[in-house]
Amino acid sequence: MTPLPEVLGGGGVWAHRLDRAKHAPTWAGGEGAFQAGGRWNPVGTRAVYCALDPSTAILEVAVHKGFRVLDTQPHVMTAFQVAEPARIKVFAPGDIPEADWLDSNNATPERRAWGAEQLQKHGIIVIPSAVSRQSWNLIFLAPMVPETFQNLTQSDFVLDPRLNATRA
Repeated sequence: MTPLPEVLGGGGVWAHRLDRAKHAPTWAGGEGAFQAGGRWNPVGTRAVYCALDPSTAILEVAVHKGFRVLDTQPHVMTAFQVAEPARIKVFAPGDIPEADWLDSNNATPERRAWGAEQLQKHGIIVIPSAVSRQSWNLIFLAPMVPETFQNLTQSDFVLDPRLNATRA
């Protein structure tokens, strides 16, 4: 269950990440981003991409794999709380130097270099999601020390089968 916002009795900053079950034990290693790069990091940077809500974490995976894969291969949702929210650097859309950062050509060398620079400088950043423009991603530079996160949970992910239903 998604924790309530602090104003409603919840606490702190929570992040969520969806991985194939076989990768769940190493969720915080940044191996995928290290090998392939990402929107905000070049190849060779161990960035770990998460979302501030589980729905965005699901969409971030589905945009690359499709919902069918989420329905047919075991996945695990990891949730954790950032122990020191003051360590997080938040970038609003206007803080990003490229005005077209949401374009479909999402892996420009300049964008990746800027993201890697911010990760090196801050360690943990929150940045708007390109998949769900009303949502946020939390990205951190691996490896983070275990004390950085608290209340870590991992649970099997089950996709609502209606997302794969054939519509007439």
